[in-house]
Amino acid sequence: MKATSNPTADDFGKSENRPFQNDVEKRTKPRKSSISRRSFLGKSLAVGAGTIGAGLLSGIRTAEASGGLTPGDAALLRFAAAAEILEADFWIQYNELGGIQDDEVPGGKGNEAYTDALEVIEDEMGDYIHDNTDDEITHHQFLNAYLVSKGAAPANLDPFRTLMGSTATGVNPDLIGHRLTNLTQLTVDTSWWTRYRDDSHNPDLDPNHVFPQAVPTLGVNQHTAIPRTDADTTDPNFLQAIANTAAFHFPTIEQGGNSLYPALALRATHTEVLRILISIGPTETMHFQTWSDVAGNAPPLTAIDPVTGVSVTFPDLEVEDELFDKALIMPEPCPFLDESLPICSVIRPTKTEGVAMGTLQFLTDMGLFIGQSPAFFAFMAELARLADHARAGGRRP
Repeated sequence: MKATSNPTADDFGKSENRPFQNDVEKRTKPRKSSISRRSFLGKSLAVGAGTIGAGLLSGIRTAEASGGLTPGDAALLRFAAAAEILEADFWIQYNELGGIQDDEVPGGKGNEAYTDALEVIEDEMGDYIHDNTDDEITHHQFLNAYLVSKGAAPANLDPFRTLMGSTATGVNPDLIGHRLTNLTQLTVDTSWWTRYRDDSHNPDLDPNHVFPQAVPTLGVNQHTAIPRTDADTTDPNFLQAIANTAAFHFPTIEQGGNSLYPALALRATHTEVLRILISIGPTETMHFQTWSDVAGNAPPLTAIDPVTGVSVTFPDLEVEDELFDKALIMPEPCPFLDESLPICSVIRPTKTEGVAMGTLQFLTDMGLFIGQSPAFFAFMAELARLADHARAGGRRP
């Protein structure tokens, strides 16, 4: 991969499925009538399937399927399928603007200016985005097909495809207003960067330890990772900041799947379900390592969003400090299972308690679902609750 060192200069409200407008105050300040995402998720289980999203939730509590799939195993795979549908949705948006355009992942035309900014970071960026997109599409298609083959309900998020997305040159015009995820108002937690370089702490054993952020300014306010309109491509410095944001968003997302699959696998009953989870999971790890390597090449710069006034600074990560050195892309050994045992290079975290709900909360705090409806949050919370309540009862063939 190309190394580049030359510098260039966690509330959601009612659904807002309209084009991006120059109304900064309305976008950056929560409405008085809005409910915080954390508050809503905390209450959504109490709302339950009897009210919001009842029609969608009614089919997912099934008895043991005719194919022998337990309700718990079905819940694990259904949550994984839903997560992959969400992943595919935002990767498709990235691919339309910055990936390789072909029949394998159809729908976009590419945005030359955005693509050029991405290639400053990695000259094979288009190929990587394309292949990651293709992987996530195959993941949810396989998981849903497997569920159906066992007589279990698949994950279906089609009713929630209501978000606007980008209107910049290159997007698929047929999908404008039909997105599941929002890439234009992200708050990106980059603490994974130091978590995988720290040899003294593991969130499984020390959940209160605060890992430093690689890009602190991405962890506050809201940032766009794609051009919202063609106007975002006119200032080269700001456009590079958008591309840099995407470069750090990629591994931030993939490290979530990196931990999710082994945690879900520990709850599986059937060996075939276990096989599925431990076979898909490592591909997420491969994605994470690729993107964590690429992110380190984001050129140092400071830029101000001309629409929101939010500033972002990308530091130079070619440093000698082991917590930040971009060259250290292999997971450093860390404490595992018990502090009395030798340190070991592992995926972290992998504790299973509340992993599905934790994943949903993580994505929500990121701003990925800003503009989604209460029904969406209730539906996803119920999928997460069922997955978290799955219990392995002894492996079955």
